[in-house]
Order: sequence, then structure tokens, then C-alpha cells
Amino acid sequence: MNYLIEVKNLKRYYKVGTETVHALRGVSFSIAAGEFVTIMGSSGSGKTTLLNLLGCLDTATEGDYYLEGISVKEMNKDQRAMLRNRKIGFVFQSYNLLPKTTAIENVELPLVYNPSFSSHERKAKAVEMLENVGLGDRLHHTSAQLSGGQQQRVAIARALINEPAIILTDEATGNLDTRTSYEILSLFQQLHQEQGRTIIFITHNPELASFSSRNIVLKDGKIVHDSLNTNIASAQEMLLQLPKQDD
Repeated sequence: MNYLIEVKNLKRYYKVGTETVHALRGVSFSIAAGEFVTIMGSSGSGKTTLLNLLGCLDTATEGDYYLEGISVKEMNKDQRAMLRNRKIGFVFQSYNLLPKTTAIENVELPLVYNPSFSSHERKAKAVEMLENVGLGDRLHHTSAQLSGGQQQRVAIARALINEPAIILTDEATGNLDTRTSYEILSLFQQLHQEQGRTIIFITHNPELASFSSRNIVLKDGKIVHDSLNTNIASAQEMLLQLPKQDD
């Protein structure tokens, strides 16, 4: 089977003063195209370190990481940056939007570094992505004019614009209230189910595991649990069960 992601015995050590911190202690797994995977763990489990390695933001001390069959270990910094820009869409807890620019301008930003897109094509693509996440009526609003949930939708649209191989999220619902969290989870489930997107959800919240198709749990830098979820919860159904909001 050809896997989209292959991780083989990844280890990551850090020097802190005279001590060596073993953040990852030999992690191995594979992810096929179209999977929705939750990677969970408490603080200190190694999940943030793994996020940085999967996102080509850092390199392993030992072990191998292959993305679409390409060895990330063999790449230099510029090559990893190119791979990151073309193959990975990031969605962060803090949105990471430019505050004084419009939704369109935030979303088209990754394409600024892609010479195959003209200015007109970038804008058209950004509009398409924003419409896909339900923000067709907020195209010219700045971040300050958008709610937290709307800002996260802009961030998701930005992550999608380069048609990445994987969407990598870091606590994507961490700053959102319950209703908005379900709305964002519903959007991710829609992207997974209707568009076949490969999504990796990094979180400390075990409740989110019920919404994905596979769960990987880290503890002390090692995988302690890796299983398929045969009873996937519907975020849309959870939304319908919430009390109606007052007008």
C-alpha cells in the first residue's frame, strides 16, 4: 500500500542546559490518503514536537519521515519550506491571521509565493475557498470584524488554497465556544467525507477523538494507543442537540 505519510522510529531530543529532553522516543505509524486522524496527548506527551516534524517545521534527531514517498530527512531548509508551502495546510488555535487585511487577502497569501498563479487567479481562488467554508458574504471583512469562528474558517480556507496533501491542525477548536467548536468540527468532517481531505488533528482534548476515523495517543514521547474509530460521531448532529440561541 502506498501511504501518504510514513513515520519510522522518529526520535527528537533537545538539550536543556546540561540535560537531554527526550520529546519523542521512537514513534512509527503510517497514514493513508483520505484519513481523518486525531493525535492526542497531555502536556509533555510529545504531540507538539510531532506536529512540528510532520509540518516540516523541525527535523528529527533520528528516524525517517516520508511525505508522498519523499524523504523529508534528506531535504535542506529551503526544500522543506517549499514542501511545507505546497503540500501542508496549517490551521492553528490562534488563527494566525494578518489583523488589518481582508479575508480574501489572508486566504490568498500562500499563493503569493507560487509563481504559477497571477494576481487575478489568486483572488478568484481565495473567493472560491471562502465560499466553500461559508464565508462568501465576509470576503472584504478584516480579522477584527470577524468572530472567532469566522476567523477560524478563514484560516481553514487559507489552509486549503494550495490544495495541500494534508491539513494539519493544532488545537483548532481550542479558543472556541461549544457551538462554534461543533461548527468547525462539522466543517472538517465535511471536508473529509465529501472532498476526501486528509486531516491530522493535534489536540489534548480526548472528546475530539469521537469525530475522527482514527485515534493515535501519545504518552511520554511514545505511541500508547492507535485504533480505528468505527462509530464516528456527527458534529452536525451535536449542533442540533444544543439549546437554541436567543436572537
